[in-house]
Amino acid sequence: MLHPQVRTLLDLMGKSGLPPVHTLSPVDARALYRDRRGFTQPAPPAMSVVRDLQAQGPHGAIPLRLYRPAGAPDAAMLPVLVYFHGGGFVIGDLDTHDVLCRELANGADCAVVAVDYRLAPEHPFPCAVDDCLAATRWVADNAAELRLDAARLAVGGDSAGGNLAAVVSMLVRDAGDLPIAFQLLIYPATDARCGAPSHETNGQGYLLTTESMAYYLGHYFRTAQDKLSERASPLLSQDLSYLPSALVLTAGYDPLRDEGLQYAQRLSEAGNRVTAVCFERQIHGFILMGKVLEEANSAVALCAVELKRAFRS
Repeated sequence: MLHPQVRTLLDLMGKSGLPPVHTLSPVDARALYRDRRGFTQPAPPAMSVVRDLQAQGPHGAIPLRLYRPAGAPDAAMLPVLVYFHGGGFVIGDLDTHDVLCRELANGADCAVVAVDYRLAPEHPFPCAVDDCLAATRWVADNAAELRLDAARLAVGGDSAGGNLAAVVSMLVRDAGDLPIAFQLLIYPATDARCGAPSHETNGQGYLLTTESMAYYLGHYFRTAQDKLSERASPLLSQDLSYLPSALVLTAGYDPLRDEGLQYAQRLSEAGNRVTAVCFERQIHGFILMGKVLEEANSAVALCAVELKRAFRS
C-alpha cells in the first residue's frame, strides 16, 4: 500500500546514483542533504518576518531563525513553536527545514523559532539536548522583546528533532519553571535501541535504512549506556505523566513507526492528551517533500490545525 508518488520518488532516487548516506562523511552527508532539498520541497512561502537570531547555551552560541507569519501585525504578540530539525543528530540545519517552518508558521498563525543545534560527531550526545533546552529557555526569556507570547509556547521537531522536542518537554516538566503548551512530534525517534518490529520490516528500501540509522546513532552516542538515558530514549522514561498535549505523527513505511506509536500510547496511558496519526502509505522524511508528495501537504495542514487548537486552549 505504498503511495504511488512515493514509489515513483524511490525509483527515481534509485536511478540517480546518489550515494547512501552511511557511505559519506558527515560533512559530505550534510552538503548532500542541503543541496538536494530543492528537488522535493515546495517553494518557500512569503512571511512577514524572517530574522536570524542567536541564543547562548552551555556550549556557546546557538543560531536561531525567527519566522512571523504573512500578514501578522508587527505589534501582535504571537504564540510560538520552537522547532528542532531532523537529520539523525548528524545532518540538517536551518536551511533544510526553512520551508517547513514557514508553512507551519503561516498555517498555524504563529511564530516559529528554528534551532540550529550542534551536530554529532563533532558534538555528541547530550550536546544537542543541551542546546535545544537552552534555546527554548532563551525564547521564553526574550519573548516580550520578540513580540512572542511565552504563555503559549510549543516545542516540535521531526525525527531526531522529534526526539529532542520530547526530551525538552520532559526536562522542562521536571524543572517546573516553563510551562509548554504542546509538543509536535513528527515521526520521532524515541528508543535508541532500535528494537521495535518496524525497524526490521521497514529497514530496507524506504529511504531511511538500518545502515543509515546505525550511522546516525553511531556518531551521536559515545557509549551503549548513553542510549538508555531518558534524554536519549524518552520511551524508556519511568514517568511520562504531566507532559504537554501532543500530536504524534508517524509513517507506515518508516523504521521509526512503531516506537513513535508506542510513545504516543505511553503518553496517553500516563494521562496526557495525545493525538496519534499514521500516514500509512508514507516513508520517513515525507513531510518535507510537498513538491512531489501530496500527502506531505496534508500532514503539514494537520500539524497546523493541532497547533492552533493547542494555542487556543
